[in-house]
Amino acid sequence: MAERKFEKHIEIERSIIKKYRKTIWVNFIAAVQEYELIQENDKIAVCISGGKDSMILAKCMQQLQKHSSYPFELVFLVMDPGYTPENRALIEENAKTLNIPVHIFESDIFDVTTRVGGSPCYLCARMRRGCLYSKAQELGCNKIALGHHFDDVIETVLMSMCYSSEIKTMLPKLHSTNFEGMQLIRPLYRVKEADIISWANYNGLHFLQCACKLTAQSKDREDLSKRKETKSLIKYMNSINPNAADNIFRSLHNVNLATMPAYRDCDSGEIHSFLEKFKEQEK
Repeated sequence: MAERKFEKHIEIERSIIKKYRKTIWVNFIAAVQEYELIQENDKIAVCISGGKDSMILAKCMQQLQKHSSYPFELVFLVMDPGYTPENRALIEENAKTLNIPVHIFESDIFDVTTRVGGSPCYLCARMRRGCLYSKAQELGCNKIALGHHFDDVIETVLMSMCYSSEIKTMLPKLHSTNFEGMQLIRPLYRVKEADIISWANYNGLHFLQCACKLTAQSKDREDLSKRKETKSLIKYMNSINPNAADNIFRSLHNVNLATMPAYRDCDSGEIHSFLEKFKEQEK
């Protein structure tokens, strides 16, 4: 049995480097290099929720560590916020199959969000992030890595425009505001969800879906439906123009502020109007 598991994880690793080289591995490496996500002697907590995204992230980081020309450490961090025994067992079984040495710690986040009420998904996400930062710092890490991917980035842009009246998305890396010296990185920034799904299916892997018991009854279902609508919108746009999603992503790296009627200063939060420069040009 142990030998079969060993062979399985070797096959999975090879699939990332060979079959999915162009779609997953190359895009993963491109993000790491372009956004300077990993430096020599980093100690990175790879945060694993049990879903497909965090699991492929863990394998990519593991492979990079093997082949990197500079040393860095990895800790594979799993927070159990109150999973059912079945969901906890699924995460542990997948970690064994993938040969990922997970460090599991427990929290009472599901119980807390149940008692507090309101918007459980938002509260849960904030509390999870804080717990992960805290545990990672306790273990001597200077970075946490999350499994947000290409689709998360462009969906966030469109959702922000349509529902929040602003143009914003998630960054490839950022400094923690509450944990000094800690950074958050997103190495799957250029990897598409369809390729992650294809990789999982190719290897016969089945990962944890949303394990929260509250989501189905909460008003956060509206946020989930908005994301689903946005996915459908992008799919429709791609059916008309196959480059639509890629162009949305590239546009984030090519913002022309000279054509914007207004923008918000990232440091002060102050809104600047195009009229400021327009009036200067009149003088």
